[in-house]
Amino acid sequence: MSLAPALPSQILQLLRTEGLEVGAHLPAQWLADRLRVSRSPVNQALEQLHGRGMVRREPNRGYFLATDPAQADVAPGAATDGSQDNLVTRTYFRLADDRLRGELPDTFTEAMLRRRYGLAPAQLQAVLTRIAHEGWGRKKPGYGWEFSPMLTTPESLLQSYRLRLAIEPAALLEPGYRLERAVLERCRAAELHLLAGGIETDSADQLHERGVRFHESLVEGSGNPFFIDTMRRVNGVRRLLSYRSMQDRSRYQEHCRQHLQLLDLLERERNEDAAQAMREHLGSTLRNLARISEILKQEKGVPA
Repeated sequence: MSLAPALPSQILQLLRTEGLEVGAHLPAQWLADRLRVSRSPVNQALEQLHGRGMVRREPNRGYFLATDPAQADVAPGAATDGSQDNLVTRTYFRLADDRLRGELPDTFTEAMLRRRYGLAPAQLQAVLTRIAHEGWGRKKPGYGWEFSPMLTTPESLLQSYRLRLAIEPAALLEPGYRLERAVLERCRAAELHLLAGGIETDSADQLHERGVRFHESLVEGSGNPFFIDTMRRVNGVRRLLSYRSMQDRSRYQEHCRQHLQLLDLLERERNEDAAQAMREHLGSTLRNLARISEILKQEKGVPA
């Protein structure tokens, strides 16, 4: 399956979320890790963006951001590809909504989805590839597809937060913990952007990626590959319910302030205090899950 129809748009969205500026280096392995794909489709997508003038390629050095990613979708020559990318993204969210509402069966075929959503084969493959890489659907041996039973109920979302409550504070207490200055400033800029209005204007994709990147960045500072791998796995499979919970954004200002407090504590190397602040931060989210559960119950009729 090729990621070509959707991956360039996903890369641009990631660059917006990260707040990267013109001239920033775009390592293929970093992009592959962030988007949970292999390097080969990332390199293909970067070459497409190079052809559209959005990135530049330097011999023996790789790719660099050539235009402001906030304006990239309106760059000359991007209209056709951007239109297809937008259709794939809209269909992805429609399909996710339908799954959470209980309107899609546990198993399905590609032909059924093509008829239901009116997709061309390449567009359908882009949607299915994204679902598979995010962990809430997979191809069955032989024929057809099936949705993962994980993280389609409010209780499973709560369970994922309890796992995070166990590992994230511990990661901040690892010997030799170090959060690079550039990472700290990038995380801080993302929070300030949201407080300046991004909470209301950013897409669900952007809000989710901002939260994922913040927490993964803090865990990566531990240097412990077991913590890091666990965080990436749980973030990959909780995405579906995370999108649905974003219907209610009222708690985001509080979350941003808590994130900024965590960054301040880590900057001053007060890791014990930061670990306690992380426990309180994740604990407050758990207490708010009742509200998220009500959203899901209204959409699907599941018990809270």
